[in-house]
Amino acid sequence: MGFIMVTVLIDLIGIGLIIPVLPGLVGQMTTSRDAQAYWYGALVCSFGLMQFLCAPFLGALSDRIGRRPLLLLGITGMGVNFLITYFATSLWLLLIGRLLGGALSANLAVATAYVADITAPEERAARFGKLGAAFGVGFILGPVIGGVLGEYDLRLPFLCAAGLSGLNVLYGVFVLPESLAPERRVTRIELARANPFAALLRLSELKGVGGLIVTIGLINLAQFILQTTWVLYTTRRFDWGPQQNGVSLFVVGISFALVQGLLLSRLLKWFGRRHLVLIGLTSATLAYIAYGLASAGWVMYVIIFCNLFAMAAGPPLQSIVSEAADASDQGATLGALSSLSSLMIVIAPVLGATLFAQVGHLPAGDWRLGAPFFLASLLAFLALLFALPRLLRDDSPNPATAPPA
Repeated sequence: MGFIMVTVLIDLIGIGLIIPVLPGLVGQMTTSRDAQAYWYGALVCSFGLMQFLCAPFLGALSDRIGRRPLLLLGITGMGVNFLITYFATSLWLLLIGRLLGGALSANLAVATAYVADITAPEERAARFGKLGAAFGVGFILGPVIGGVLGEYDLRLPFLCAAGLSGLNVLYGVFVLPESLAPERRVTRIELARANPFAALLRLSELKGVGGLIVTIGLINLAQFILQTTWVLYTTRRFDWGPQQNGVSLFVVGISFALVQGLLLSRLLKWFGRRHLVLIGLTSATLAYIAYGLASAGWVMYVIIFCNLFAMAAGPPLQSIVSEAADASDQGATLGALSSLSSLMIVIAPVLGATLFAQVGHLPAGDWRLGAPFFLASLLAFLALLFALPRLLRDDSPNPATAPPA
């Protein structure tokens, strides 16, 4: 478990390192702001698209040959992506690096399957929360380090990220054991399981959790719309600059890490898995509306802290879906979930940025500037509606009270 958390942490630090500098690097290779925005959007979407297409195959492959080789392949692929970006002298090389990185980056899905392999079902929600905490810490540290290094050289964060990936590979080669015993592996890979669209369809057929798959997709889409329009919105509404936006994202990352790393186990004991998911989705629905109606910058911080329950909903949802899959099918299942998340990353900028473009000309005090957040609230509410039938009839054991396996 320690290695897996370190792997996810280093991965997210490496990805976070490039967030402050990739737009600037693209700007050096373009001649206009329109071209810079077009190419930057293409690079962001291409990574998510390749993840969507390839994650189910890599997850299914991990069910066949084990988790360890796929984790090492994914880390290596990300390192190669960073090196290509560091040495790139054209936009097409940048695009090739992103395509390669997205195609091989199934680390989070395989890491989640690894945790499912080594964890009793009643403990999975808490351990998935620890992975989420590592994700949050990486999201905190990466952009900060990348911003500092980028002040000296826009390419330096990519070299640093490649170095972190190299250290992670060495750590894995010498430390990481295999989690999937040979007798639990599938004998062959079905091509249907490797097709991303077929993989999503298979998710909907998992022992009555089809509604929860829709819930996960909708809430991910809402979150990514929030992320892709946050800076656009706060800059227009409150006249925030890079420093204020950086601080606000830092607070979000800290809150996410604290909730999933420290508070989740207690919340599960107090509320139970089903109630925690329902409370979290309700909180998200209301918080997105509040973000869109906020009249001052400090209100955004109040909403972040009032929305902590929403940050705790993901791991219990994952654990319910994981329990619905066979032990030999964890990689394919969680790979398909990762693919679903990647698809939402591709769709979110199209919806969120386009909607904000329609209202961005309005005065800073106009409530309609919050339109992307109102859309996110609607998506969160729909996610709650899809989750209700399954959670209200959930007769699985409460992870806080179930006997040890």
